[in-house]
Amino acid sequence: MLDILRRIIQEVNAAPDLQKALDIIVQRVRVNVGVDVASVYLLDDEHNQYVLMATEGFRKDAIGKVRIDKGKGLIGMVADREEPVNLDDAPSHPQYLFIVETGEQPYHGFLGVPIIQYRKVLGVLVVRQREYRKFGEEEEAFLVTLAAQLAGAITHAGASGEISRLLEDRDEVSVTLRGLPGAPGLAIGQAMVVYPPQNLDVIPDRKAADIEAEVECFYEAVAAVRDDLRDYSNRLSGSLPAEDLALFDALLLMLDSDSLVGKTVERIREGNWAPGALRQTIADHVQVFETMEDAYLRERASDIRDLGRRIVTHIQSDRPAHRPVYSSTVLVGKEISAGQLAEVPTEHLAGIVSTSGSSSSHVAILAQALGIPAVMGVEDLPVARLEGQTLIADGYRGEVFVRPSELLLDEFLRLQAEETELTRGLKEMADQPSVTPDGVHVPLYLNTGLVFSDIELSMHSESDGVGLYRTEIPFLIREQFPGEEEQLRIYRKALEAFAPRPVTLRTLDVGGDKVLSYFPVKEDNPFLGWRGIRISLDHPEIFLTQLRAMLRASVGLDNLTILLPMVSTVTEIDIAMTFISQAMGELIEEGMEVHRPPIGVMIEVPSAVYQVAAMAQRVDFFSIGTNDLTQYLLAVDRNNTRVAGLYQTLHPAVLRAIRQVVDAAHQLGKPVSVCGEMAGDPTAVLALLGLGVDSLSMSVSSLPRVKWVIRSFARAEARDLLDQVWAMEDPRAIRTFYNSVLVQGGLGRLVRPGN
Repeated sequence: MLDILRRIIQEVNAAPDLQKALDIIVQRVRVNVGVDVASVYLLDDEHNQYVLMATEGFRKDAIGKVRIDKGKGLIGMVADREEPVNLDDAPSHPQYLFIVETGEQPYHGFLGVPIIQYRKVLGVLVVRQREYRKFGEEEEAFLVTLAAQLAGAITHAGASGEISRLLEDRDEVSVTLRGLPGAPGLAIGQAMVVYPPQNLDVIPDRKAADIEAEVECFYEAVAAVRDDLRDYSNRLSGSLPAEDLALFDALLLMLDSDSLVGKTVERIREGNWAPGALRQTIADHVQVFETMEDAYLRERASDIRDLGRRIVTHIQSDRPAHRPVYSSTVLVGKEISAGQLAEVPTEHLAGIVSTSGSSSSHVAILAQALGIPAVMGVEDLPVARLEGQTLIADGYRGEVFVRPSELLLDEFLRLQAEETELTRGLKEMADQPSVTPDGVHVPLYLNTGLVFSDIELSMHSESDGVGLYRTEIPFLIREQFPGEEEQLRIYRKALEAFAPRPVTLRTLDVGGDKVLSYFPVKEDNPFLGWRGIRISLDHPEIFLTQLRAMLRASVGLDNLTILLPMVSTVTEIDIAMTFISQAMGELIEEGMEVHRPPIGVMIEVPSAVYQVAAMAQRVDFFSIGTNDLTQYLLAVDRNNTRVAGLYQTLHPAVLRAIRQVVDAAHQLGKPVSVCGEMAGDPTAVLALLGLGVDSLSMSVSSLPRVKWVIRSFARAEARDLLDQVWAMEDPRAIRTFYNSVLVQGGLGRLVRPGN
């Protein structure tokens, strides 16, 4: 059964559209379960009905016509119960519906299982038998397993099919894809797909600028790979047995075959560029091999993929390193790195759309810093089909509209104009102090680090300094560790720009979703692994170099503060302090006038929440990193789209943890800042104000929005609101409550587009 399951799922995954996927399902299920009828009903949300979308055994003209209201019939019962219904005599059941349109005869045996994706019932998979038949446990388990695995494939096939039809018919309405809000704002532009060359699946289709040049480039790449394979075979001929060397011969034969080379050239001549044409051809070959009965032949699919990757690598090596960008570019990809983000000039970068991640992913944080709308976790995004297409990315709602209609485009252009008007209005607040109506000053600092170009002189007056300078950004966009002198120049520039206001430099914080290409760390669970202060303490040569550069940069300015990330024990603080003292001692010996700057600790790990009193004996301040603290408290991987909906910064547990940190630190006279995503979220700021947080640090784009909230609500009022929140148990209810408060206070435009 496992082999059958695997083959069905592979076929469905390779289906070009939803209808083909559904047809494959019912055909394979009918044969493998041995039934008279197999059918799939899908939910029509608009009409609250389950619609017959594919069948083997019923009349084909019933497809799309048979509709069953929610809650009605056995189909409705399966969906409502969200569990299998297995009956040996379906007509005798009180909820049985006889449907004439299907040509249905009295079918007795009935087994229906729900198709569920992320708690939502998408439809029902049904098998029927004319005879009285109670389906066996193994048959029921087979259908349940198949339905569970097909839910995602059905969703993806639906999205891909809609996109395909849209691109083929310019009169179609736009397609809406749903993800997660990543960074607020509205983006309108053309999709520029980014991808790692080694990942064939995400290479986009792109119109060939010069078809003959593309064909020639492809032939040259094939010839280069052919030479490589012959060289490998010759070098290994004395080490490998003949049967293993035969693999090279098989690959060489494939390179000479018309099915691979000829078909790819044919697709190029139809207008696709060489990498996109090759991706399609390799995918066809892989599908054939993966559906083969023989296990050995199925394994050869990986060899074909490898062959495709080798050819693409040679094709890409002959192309310019940088490609032109669109005047209004929406960067699209499965995973978007800081380097890929930096390759697009900020004046042309309109938005970001990613199939992975959430609002607290590294790329989303960078988008927030740049004030660029972002939509994350759009799982069903058919990346390969989107190059050059017009997109709208709604960073408020987490929606992406592919090739919008004129009506939709006009509406979003209107909303975008209102956004611009709001931004212009908020700029008038730049010179106003960040003081609540009852006279409480809440300093607002900046989060930065993206080459420092994101902070313009005109914005300096809006902030009280830098609350978080991410020193890892210069590390991430380089191909080797930056030396002491290079780091010194970067840090000095930041400190000078804000002097005498404080600048908090966070020591190197890599690991998790921030990986250095030249210092790879491969771990099964990177977010619980070697990251942050752990790497710095294990590599004194890196840590001391950075500390020396920071201390030297502050000479004569004395506005440096140092922040230690990912601290989980007081021992880590003690060791870090030893290194700081060592760096200071070395510089003093070299004749430099350095002073011990204020040292702070990030509260990101739950263990740190309970050690604030002990840590306060060693450090000068605390900064709560709510992105990781939320992730660890709720056990939710913030980059995993399957559970991203559970990632709620206004969760009662997160709010209580922040209160515990603030209360413990204040008892010992130590200030507490928040530098995570919450600090730039106008809704969450109301909660943080009530919790008694001393200062907030956020992106440049968030600062005026947060200042508007601070100047609109007294701290006493925020505390009263918090008293109401403590009685709430659902984080969504808490957010809805605070959003309604903002709307009632005339600040609704901060949490939704338009007036």
